[in-house]
Amino acid sequence: MTRTILALGAHYDDCPFGIPGILLQAVRKHQRVVILSLIGNYKNWPPVKGREQGLRELSIQLAKERGIEMRFLNYSSMGFEPTLETKRAVAEVVAEVQPDTAFMLWNRDRHPDHEAASAICHAALHQPARLLGVENARVPSRVFWYDNGPGHTIGFEPDTYVDVTADWESSREWLGRLMAFVRNQPYDPGAPLDAAMETKTALARYRGLACGVRYAEAVRSQRPMPVEI
Repeated sequence: MTRTILALGAHYDDCPFGIPGILLQAVRKHQRVVILSLIGNYKNWPPVKGREQGLRELSIQLAKERGIEMRFLNYSSMGFEPTLETKRAVAEVVAEVQPDTAFMLWNRDRHPDHEAASAICHAALHQPARLLGVENARVPSRVFWYDNGPGHTIGFEPDTYVDVTADWESSREWLGRLMAFVRNQPYDPGAPLDAAMETKTALARYRGLACGVRYAEAVRSQRPMPVEI
């Protein structure tokens, strides 16, 4: 049976930065992959002022080209908190998508949006039925935290590594095209790396060196799981 992956983030680029290789690998294995970004209103973000809708449309398009469904809620940056309303909004998506595996942001971060999203998603993934007032709602059997790079994440120690070398170029282009739009420039794969691309490349190589592959992404399981060796 086809497994379903749900990846949750605060911003349009959290999943394309944090776990693009993992998501692309899941697509290659014929799994359904859905990304949910809590922030869908970018009118208060100066880099895309007047181009907010274009950012959403490009994010959806790039994900679709890679076999991934991208969704947005309608919150704005600094415009949401872990309330019953926001938890229910995410829980509705969890109940509809019915993920087997989910990924969410680590809970300690220098960006308040990331910390708020983590708290909201934690509740929605683990208690969707109670939040929605229904008898049953599928809870993912596996939930992993992912980090957002050294500029944001605090105290993240992964326990699970994934070799993403085969999907690295597609991951790189995915993030690169998003960053080019934000800079309001055409995408040039041969141009010098911007800050986000440079950070992601360094992090993927570091994770790769930690587990003996070229490029890797690392996550942390929310509960210990037995594995066969």
